[in-house]
Amino acid sequence: MTAFTVGSVTAAPGSVATGMLHVPAHGHDPGTVIPFTIIHGATPGPVLALVAGTHGSEYAPIVALQRLRGAVNPTALRGTVLMVHVANMPSFLGRTVYYSPVDGKNLNRVFPGKSDGTLSERIADVITREVIGRATHVADLHGGDGNESLRPYSYWITIGDPAVAEASRAMAIAFGLDRIVVDRERPADPARSTFLSNTAITRGKPAITTECGDRSRVDDEAVALVERGVAGLLRHLGMRDEGPIPLATPGWITRNVVLRAGSTGLFQPAVAKGDVVTAGAVLGRITDFHGKTVEEIAAPIGGEILYVVETPPITKGEPVGMVGQVTTGELVS
Repeated sequence: MTAFTVGSVTAAPGSVATGMLHVPAHGHDPGTVIPFTIIHGATPGPVLALVAGTHGSEYAPIVALQRLRGAVNPTALRGTVLMVHVANMPSFLGRTVYYSPVDGKNLNRVFPGKSDGTLSERIADVITREVIGRATHVADLHGGDGNESLRPYSYWITIGDPAVAEASRAMAIAFGLDRIVVDRERPADPARSTFLSNTAITRGKPAITTECGDRSRVDDEAVALVERGVAGLLRHLGMRDEGPIPLATPGWITRNVVLRAGSTGLFQPAVAKGDVVTAGAVLGRITDFHGKTVEEIAAPIGGEILYVVETPPITKGEPVGMVGQVTTGELVS
């Protein structure tokens, strides 16, 4: 068993090491840092990357990794856990929803990034090289952003190598969230992978995206779901003997629609997370700044509300909610 190095930080077998990945300044922006922890096992095994804070106001996974850092014993671990505590420090410190306050970009839409791009693109480049590049498996840990009332779910991405897709499916089941969105439409080009987890998959590494948390709240239930999910992954990957067993009967979201605003104004939801709606049901209304209704948002399909925006500001083109059709039973790619 050899040492494990990320950036300038090296962890010996059976030890924990922490550090910062540095995103250098470029042009008019000052750069940033990405805090991480290496939990390096005493014996060989997979390298599981756990990334929190891709969106800086999704706090439950960030807090969960703080707690998990002390709960994984390196001397009993097979393989390595690489934790990224806050991937998007500008958004985290700026308390912004979706977009960086520095360049106005959504970090989870610019992968694999550019070494000479804007700050978000440079963060993505560092994560692609230093985190995804060193991992065998990846979990991108999200939650309801400051405007999103969200029920927990995860994504299973089916593109590319069938063996990678099947391994990703097993990871989603092991994580244990009872709704799994089947995503067959992610980009297949590694140079235009767009999303963090998809960047891993297009490079032959199984990966999932998870969603736990509601409107930026740090509640015990959401944090515990992330902790339980990571424990399930560690058991599933053979990195620890203990841990929860995989989910027996997930609800597969085989069809979903993200609804977007056609107008700018104030959004007023008419449904709540977890509601079951029929096709044509009104999910909310957009008013102008004087209170006149300018748009009704209707569900194009029946299904369950996975999230809905619950704060008034809305800009044309932004999501207002997501509805998904649930299928139970066995599902393969």
